[in-house]
Amino acid sequence: MKKITNKLLIFISVFFSIVLLSGCSSQMAKYNPKESVGKQINYTITGIEAGAGEMATTQKAMKAYGLDKGNWQLQTSSTAAMLSTLGKSIRYKQPIVITGWTPHWMFTKYKLKFLKDPKNIYGKTEDINTIVRKGLKKDKPEAYELLNRFHWRPEQMSSVMLKVNHGESPRKAAGDWIKQNQAQVNSWTKGIKHVHGQKLKLTYVAWDSEIASTNVVANALRSIGYKVTIQAMELQPMWTSIATKAADGTVSAWLPNTQGLYYNDFKGRFDDLGENLHGAKVGLAVPTYMKNVNSISDLK
Repeated sequence: MKKITNKLLIFISVFFSIVLLSGCSSQMAKYNPKESVGKQINYTITGIEAGAGEMATTQKAMKAYGLDKGNWQLQTSSTAAMLSTLGKSIRYKQPIVITGWTPHWMFTKYKLKFLKDPKNIYGKTEDINTIVRKGLKKDKPEAYELLNRFHWRPEQMSSVMLKVNHGESPRKAAGDWIKQNQAQVNSWTKGIKHVHGQKLKLTYVAWDSEIASTNVVANALRSIGYKVTIQAMELQPMWTSIATKAADGTVSAWLPNTQGLYYNDFKGRFDDLGENLHGAKVGLAVPTYMKNVNSISDLK
């Protein structure tokens, strides 16, 4: 029997996660504000991939708020499965609690709210930083300078993500955004001399937000002559690729919490160019029609 590839295993895992979570969603009644939300959703928080930073933080939050002493559980699935379940729940006004983050198109497409976190387990806000390999400033100063200047706003990132969610290719959505925001992109490239086909590799974790930012900055780098390749990786390989100089950089480092573990593990083996986006947020989120659920404490 031929060996099953990793990609096929991932596909099977995502497929069955969607089937399982979608099945649960279709059987659930509408949200009832007079009944315990835990009972209505079988004491389940709908999460994403096990290795994601917000999943580890959610486990800490469950313990800090005493949810671990009850029947609460964190459902590991995939981002695609979580979003599919969220969409179905909202369509039928059903209760759901998810591990959410913004910028993300789900907060543009759906009416969602973060649950208050008085114990500050998730932190107030996060930045998304640009991380590059050691030596990039000397080897490819033009790329280094553009990456150092790259900065945009959460609503701009969300606009690209939403186009991709509607079926546009990431590269085209990024190109369209650049055309509509040429003055801003010019501020990233102003005074940087053009190169002639130098190769550059960017890595990213395949979150919708990072697909958007990586494609935008890759297109900007192509505009000054770089031959850019981009590669999606899991978090640890992404950081390893930069620390070992297998890749040139990433614009996908959520800090200080979500990827803080990797930042500390590889510290001294990369250059941190600082934030490229301020105001990212991670936490537990619910649809706004769940009016009686406003804090993580309300789940208990």
